[in-house]
Amino acid sequence: MAINLSELPYAKDALAPYISANTLEFHYGKHHKTYVDNLNKLIAGTDLEGKTLEEIIINAAKDPAKAGTFNNAAQVWNHSFYWKCLKPQGGGAPTGAVAAKINAAFGSYDKFVEELKNAGATQFGSGWAWLVLDGNDLKITKTPNADTPLAHGRKALLTIDVWEHAYYLDYQNRRPDYLTAVIQNLINWDFVNANLG
Repeated sequence: MAINLSELPYAKDALAPYISANTLEFHYGKHHKTYVDNLNKLIAGTDLEGKTLEEIIINAAKDPAKAGTFNNAAQVWNHSFYWKCLKPQGGGAPTGAVAAKINAAFGSYDKFVEELKNAGATQFGSGWAWLVLDGNDLKITKTPNADTPLAHGRKALLTIDVWEHAYYLDYQNRRPDYLTAVIQNLINWDFVNANLG
């Protein structure tokens, strides 16, 4: 069972002007696809062939000799998850169960936004900003490179990709502007709420 490149849940131009079709062409069409292709090569003929993506990540995370497999598998998972965290005409204050949990955990939506932006802006180098469920608690965290909450027993609810390939064509070095645009205009709160269930 090969690992497949998941379909984008919208057209490549659907997130414009906040994320351009040009960025998605490269980010999804080249970067994400390359992680999928590399992973399939790395697991071919090994004990990981035929496993689910989640099983591959958890297995490879425990074995330093499988760092390349972990990096590609985690990047496939992170990207597939990230695409679902976005939608046209998204963003703004959440609704549903997550709204109450955000207010309880952070005091207000504005404080949540401040902490999420800070996590993304201060992630040194490449990585990810996350809203996770750690037990029953909502937390904001960040991971470097390909690392993912899945490898640490946390449940991802939301992520924003802060690798340069996620924003550089549209925002150059202005990562905070990209984070603001995503939070205000693209977060798919329906998906975040579904992850709570």
